[in-house]
Amino acid sequence: MLRIYNTLARDKQPFVPLEPGRVRMYVCGMTVYDYCHLGHARVMVVFDLVTRWLRASGYEVTYVRNITDIDDKIIRRAAENGESISALTQRFIDAMDEDAAALGVIKPDHEPRATEYVPQMQQIIERLEQARLAYVASDGDVNYSVRDFPGYGRLSGKSLEDLRAGERVEVNSGKRDPLDFVLWKRSKEGEPSWASAWGPGRPGWHIECSAMSAALLGESFDIHGGGQDLQFPHHENEIAQSEGANARPFVRYWMHNGFVRVDDEKMSKSLGNFFTVREVLSRYDAEVVRFFIARAHYRSPLNYSDRHLDDARQALARLYTALKGIDAPAAAIDWAEPRAARFKAAMDDDFGTPEAIAVLFDLAGELNRTREPATAGLLRALGGLLGLLGRDPMAFLQSAVGEPVPGTLDAAAIEARIAERAAAKKARDFAAADAIRAELLAAGIVLEDGPAGTVWRRA
Repeated sequence: MLRIYNTLARDKQPFVPLEPGRVRMYVCGMTVYDYCHLGHARVMVVFDLVTRWLRASGYEVTYVRNITDIDDKIIRRAAENGESISALTQRFIDAMDEDAAALGVIKPDHEPRATEYVPQMQQIIERLEQARLAYVASDGDVNYSVRDFPGYGRLSGKSLEDLRAGERVEVNSGKRDPLDFVLWKRSKEGEPSWASAWGPGRPGWHIECSAMSAALLGESFDIHGGGQDLQFPHHENEIAQSEGANARPFVRYWMHNGFVRVDDEKMSKSLGNFFTVREVLSRYDAEVVRFFIARAHYRSPLNYSDRHLDDARQALARLYTALKGIDAPAAAIDWAEPRAARFKAAMDDDFGTPEAIAVLFDLAGELNRTREPATAGLLRALGGLLGLLGRDPMAFLQSAVGEPVPGTLDAAAIEARIAERAAAKKARDFAAADAIRAELLAAGIVLEDGPAGTVWRRA
């Protein structure tokens, strides 16, 4: 049985969906004012892996990942650029879709935009007012009264006093308590706004997810996911809003993926170690990046460095090398087969991709010894469940990513040198043939001679 680590329970729990055979999952998506970074890539890939495995396990999955297309950063960036908010957000939504597709991420079933659900947000705020959990502050904002919601802090595991330590009410703030948060922001001059019972304004950040998840999945659903940084305050506040307004449990299982670090330091623009997905994909094959993310357990920290990406490429190349020369498509999986059973046990243990990928390497080792098409078919099939190993092996092994480094040989030049080497061998000029092999190896090209001739791959 599938077991999921539930952040709320702080333990792995058997997965029992609200409705047998059906899973409803919501994941916090991107705020679209800039290009996606490595942290976003991890969220996209992790919950793509979760969705793929749930579906492979026979569940009908409805996957929702939202888009935040209105907030302070978006308003500020659009003003700085001298462009409309809609033009800015659409440009970065398109870029996000391109990045996700490159990483092999299947599009969610729904990608709601916050600006499309403002009426639903207002309805929730009205219910919170009726429940005496929301109040209009002196500055015109509508705030959530945290101390009036029993159980606030249970997701983060902190008491109200722990959370309040060090907090101070901002100057000119209308909050009654420093932990209170904004549900509806009174509009400032020049900002976009919507009409409301509290005057023109726009929604706070936290309320959008409560509204969109309820509209598309219901007031209670199975899985809510996102990065570890969202556990508090965003997800804590979602629980307070949704359960305060609807008087029923909000989410059964909370899943949070770990942070991305760069050379063992927190990724940060201020530290100069901040990388967008596009920057990484300009230097590394997208499947290598996906493999790099997948082979770490989703809850563990992910340490990005050139050395780790180079190692990931070499590891993935070993799998493709094992498949090279065997014409065997992905086979139907017999889950009673020992390697398949081990793969399933790993994935059923809180989506244990590291152990699942270890099974792929065991199969590759056997395939190198036996060259059995059935083994290749199983390797392809299990890799496919992780969104891996779907390409022609030689296409991967010969691929080059990014702008050519001066002196890098393209495929045509490599083939020409291979032809010259073949001619030298035919003329029994073995010194010349060996010199060409050595020259290509120095350029990062490995030659492999076989009965059908010579093939090459990039080292």
